[in-house]
Amino acid sequence: MHTTESKSEHLEDRADQILNDPNNSTYEEAKGTALSETKEVVPQTKKQSYISCPPQGIVNKIITNGVILVMLWCLTWIFSGSEALPGGNVFGLFIIFCCAFLGGKFLEIIRIPSVPPLPPLLGMLLAGFMIRNIPFIGKHVHVHTTWSATLRNTALTIILIRAGLGLDPQALQHLKAVCLRLSMGPCIAEACAAAVFSHFLMKFPWQWGFLLGFVLGAVSPAVVVPSMLLLQEKGYGVEKGIPTLLIAASSLDDIMAITGFNTMLSIVFSTGSILDNVLSSLRDILVGVLVGTILGCFIRYFPSDDQEKISLKRAFLILSMCISAVLGSQHIGLHGSGGLCTLVSSFIAGTKWSKDKIRVQNIVANTWDIFQPLLFGLVGSEVTVSALESNTIGICAITLILAVCVRISVTFVLMCFAGFTFKEKIFIALGWMPKATVQAVLGPLALETARLSAPSLESYAKDVMTVAFLAILITAPNGALLIGILGPKILTRHNEPDKIKLHLPNVGHH
Repeated sequence: MHTTESKSEHLEDRADQILNDPNNSTYEEAKGTALSETKEVVPQTKKQSYISCPPQGIVNKIITNGVILVMLWCLTWIFSGSEALPGGNVFGLFIIFCCAFLGGKFLEIIRIPSVPPLPPLLGMLLAGFMIRNIPFIGKHVHVHTTWSATLRNTALTIILIRAGLGLDPQALQHLKAVCLRLSMGPCIAEACAAAVFSHFLMKFPWQWGFLLGFVLGAVSPAVVVPSMLLLQEKGYGVEKGIPTLLIAASSLDDIMAITGFNTMLSIVFSTGSILDNVLSSLRDILVGVLVGTILGCFIRYFPSDDQEKISLKRAFLILSMCISAVLGSQHIGLHGSGGLCTLVSSFIAGTKWSKDKIRVQNIVANTWDIFQPLLFGLVGSEVTVSALESNTIGICAITLILAVCVRISVTFVLMCFAGFTFKEKIFIALGWMPKATVQAVLGPLALETARLSAPSLESYAKDVMTVAFLAILITAPNGALLIGILGPKILTRHNEPDKIKLHLPNVGHH
């Protein structure tokens, strides 16, 4: 090794001495000789480091991460005992998380030429589905409904925090009515269409039909935002602000769907009159806005700007306060207050943080990276093949497809008179189709509520869960493919997108 290094240093000195003197008659010859000899030495050094012991690079990373996971399980087993063994809750969560994480990574690695990448959440969903439906594994992987509901509510809180932080007042003011039309109109239209179709096709009561409609009404920023950012970086549609429009409207769309779902959930599972249900919903809204405003104003000024690690403290405060608000409101019966409190507090706090807002968003995004595999893995594990009937799947799929067609048509109509061409309106309508994250939270939430409050309504809740699962499975990959394929073909490309695009904050990919 010492000889090789000395030879390499000698060749480099020789090359520098000769090559820096072009008047030398041996300039060209020595240049070729010195560089060729140097090139022969360098690959040998790289080869030796690649096969070195202990291993380096990707092999070392895989071994390290594997040992970390094993040790985490060992520590959990020491503290929790049988909960970390097969059949326990901790063991079930550990297996679901690992398999969902690997499923998402596997889908990220798969690259088909000339085809846009599929969203990793699809791999997480299928991993949970396989765990539940493989006989040997399904017998030993169980997660109690209380644990599962708490984790899903926590995931919902993180989604709402990212939605609140992702709202940019300047972008909303610039886009004005177009953004509001895109975020509210298609969501309400799809909710109403799903209610009608499910009432006549699935024999749902009207309350359950509207509950199902708001489950389906939300678009998935986890699919839309990354796809729009890729088109924006390449300059497609930026001159008319199409990527900016879809990114800004995605958070508002989720807010609308979640608010409507919470309202319908309180109506479905309450025993009072319609007037009492409406008044209780208004009470939840007022309490959520009031408490959210107080918490948001507090986090705006505490901690102060002169403290150290201010981004970490702000992220911890907003996560802990909002999760406590959502879970606490569930315990005291104010089901709709926690979500609104989270949205209002995160939006108010984010308007004061300016540049530090992006750092807080990155910390919250890292938290979401942990809960995302758990969320989609748990959703996939809720669906069993033996409990599904072919007739039920067909009716659920037809209801879903009809509701999505109404959404696409309404989106196209609402984009009229907004300055877009015919092809651009088609792209926006099709790009506003993908569903994933909100459906993964709200679908199981209806099932958990039915199991706890009204077991007689569990059959309706299972159908809602089935439709939510099919919505993710069908619309998420197809929506991502349509955006990636149609975007370069339909949208106009601008050669210098950085000079004309709106610089939004780091909108969450929830």
